[in-house]
Amino acid sequence: MSFKRNFSRVAAAFALTAALFAAGCATTSGPKTRIDYDRSADFSVYRTYGFPKETGTDRGGYSTLVTSYLKSAMSSQMEARGYKYSEDHPDLLVNFYMNTRERTEIRPDARASVGYGYYGYRYGLYNAWPMYDEDRTVTYKVGTLNLDIVDAEKKQLVWEGVAEGRVSEDELQNPKVAINGVVTELMRQYPGRPNM
Repeated sequence: MSFKRNFSRVAAAFALTAALFAAGCATTSGPKTRIDYDRSADFSVYRTYGFPKETGTDRGGYSTLVTSYLKSAMSSQMEARGYKYSEDHPDLLVNFYMNTRERTEIRPDARASVGYGYYGYRYGLYNAWPMYDEDRTVTYKVGTLNLDIVDAEKKQLVWEGVAEGRVSEDELQNPKVAINGVVTELMRQYPGRPNM
């Protein structure tokens, strides 16, 4: 009984983390993205793609919902570029990893600034009572997604895309859509297509 309860807790925590990450990358301002790739790699020689037996988002010996969302999004992007899926002997392996972490910032309170808001007249003359902060601490979650494309024969990374974005509570409702958006944004910067 306790194993099932612990397993359920771990699965629920991972699902929540995944949803938070995905939502964070779908903010209206969009995630920050960066890519790097092997400039000496000839991307035109690769024709097929696949996934490793266990991706970076799989946990405890099972495939997560986030894994299925990422596989679907990457399959759409790879096939749109002319690659064919191969389960047995792909030229490229597509892997992914994600995490979330909390970030804390101290932000000045606009009410205490000169010329801002009703309480701006106080600035520099005196403070309000001790519990009245001029600065406020804001804590929020940040999600990061890594997409790796690996030369399967050489076992060598040939392209990496990274997206990082703030997590919003409003964006937790549909992680599949958020993941599609992030993957699409990263893959816009992918340099390869197979030479037909």
